[in-house]
Amino acid sequence: MVGKMIFSIVLIISGLSIGYSVSLLTEKGKLDLFTDLPELRKTLQKGVLLYIIPITVMGALWIVDFNDSRLIFFPAMGIVHYFAGGFLAIGAAFAMKAERKKTGSLFCSGFFTNIGSVGGLITFILIGEEGYALVPFYKLFAEVIYYSVGFPIASYFGHKRQEKENFAEVIARLARDPFIRAAVSAVVIGTFLNFAGIERPEFYSYVNALLIPFASFVMLTAIGLGMRFSRIRYYLKEILCIVVIRSVFLPAILITLALIAGFGEVSSGLPLKVIIVLSFMPAAFITLLPASIYDLDLDLANACWLASTLSVIIFIPVIYKLINLLT
Repeated sequence: MVGKMIFSIVLIISGLSIGYSVSLLTEKGKLDLFTDLPELRKTLQKGVLLYIIPITVMGALWIVDFNDSRLIFFPAMGIVHYFAGGFLAIGAAFAMKAERKKTGSLFCSGFFTNIGSVGGLITFILIGEEGYALVPFYKLFAEVIYYSVGFPIASYFGHKRQEKENFAEVIARLARDPFIRAAVSAVVIGTFLNFAGIERPEFYSYVNALLIPFASFVMLTAIGLGMRFSRIRYYLKEILCIVVIRSVFLPAILITLALIAGFGEVSSGLPLKVIIVLSFMPAAFITLLPASIYDLDLDLANACWLASTLSVIIFIPVIYKLINLLT
């Protein structure tokens, strides 16, 4: 397990470092890319989300044990995660008497969570393929909640307003999104194969063992391409609040609820282990989108996103110890 912990730390640092190095070299004119940095970042992310992650998710779900009915409540933990993080961040902003734009950026930094690339990677490395298969269920309602709740609240704190959509309109818009279609298709197909009793080919475990770390590495490289350190020093107090919320309060809330729900008794504690990992995850890159389009404090959002992403490296040993202690 220690070797796996070290591997996850090295992979995260390597991906972020390579992306950041490419960004610096390009900006200084020492590296000539075939496209600009934003386009490269989008291309890397699209490739992983549309073609690689669906393959890994489908294969992982194919072998999950769904016999315990308590797993029905697993996606609810993800919902609690988003709301708790967002409103704890708003509470911290009010305590600091932050202005509206900063409050909106802090909300985004607490609400939007990187459960996929970072959370999926650490889950796979520390827990294995069956744990990784539960990650899509944890974030099953993420996109719906992000766009129907997170974005409107972010717009409330900014100057720009988006046209109000009802729930049916949000669902219809998300249904047209190719990334969501790919993710949902992978979940449906993998679950169907599981319940149909079709045996998964033995080679699939080797495919996932290669593709899951590779996909996360590419996504982390894409994240590294967008990292900017210059403004962090201006937001140390706000950054500290977000890091404490994400590394202390959210784990305490989510792990306690998981224990109460009895997830420690399901599949040798597998769901509890997954929640322990995911409860520490950083702000998602999508945090920067509402901060930008709703005229919030984009520098603050970028600083909190970057600091929370880097802080995960520090807390991997804590995650490792809690998994051993509580399961």
